[in-house]
Amino acid sequence: MLQAIPRALVAATAATAAAFSVVPAVAYAAAGPLAPPPVRDEDRGGDHLVVTVRHAGEGRDGTYELYCHPASGTHPDAAGACAALDRGTRWGTDVFAPVPDGGMCTMQYGGPATAHVTGTWAGRPVDAVYDRGDGCRIARWNRLVPLLPDLDSRGRP
Repeated sequence: MLQAIPRALVAATAATAAAFSVVPAVAYAAAGPLAPPPVRDEDRGGDHLVVTVRHAGEGRDGTYELYCHPASGTHPDAAGACAALDRGTRWGTDVFAPVPDGGMCTMQYGGPATAHVTGTWAGRPVDAVYDRGDGCRIARWNRLVPLLPDLDSRGRP
């Protein structure tokens, strides 16, 4: 009798294991090809910026989201914006650094456009404000085109 109990237990265990190993295969086969779920914004890592542009003119003003690596978001030129940021990113420098105080800047006015960039770039928080109030600030803006709109090309063919 002692030998009959282990055999029955082994037979029941084997039958249960076989049933469970078939059910998932059948369920997955019926579901069709498997695809990963869409990436949610809160699950994205890495480089994410929010760019708000004001007083730059129709078609240029607005708030845009930008993700890099890979480039995506609502920015009108996500790939170009990410490339511009990559070109300006160097170890030990801040691509979003303000114009240094006391610099010699030309007395030119680039218009009323402003931009505010927030988020994360290269693992660091970003909170940068841009305007075009003199030659240095215009040059700082232009270094980030197309992250910021190209305002120097207005009226050119």
